[in-house]
Amino acid sequence: MLYRRRNAIERMFCRLKDYRRIAIRYDKLATNFASSVYLAAAISFWL
Repeated sequence: MLYRRRNAIERMFCRLKDYRRIAIRYDKLATNFASSVYLAAAISFWL
């Protein structure tokens, strides 16, 4: 059960890292970075 949860979290971060803006963090402001993370998470879970 613990492995299943850890695996789900690792897959989520792997999907987020696919987005270049999030992986490299071009946005210097925290609000822009957070909005990019939210948008990428919504897209990756929607697909």
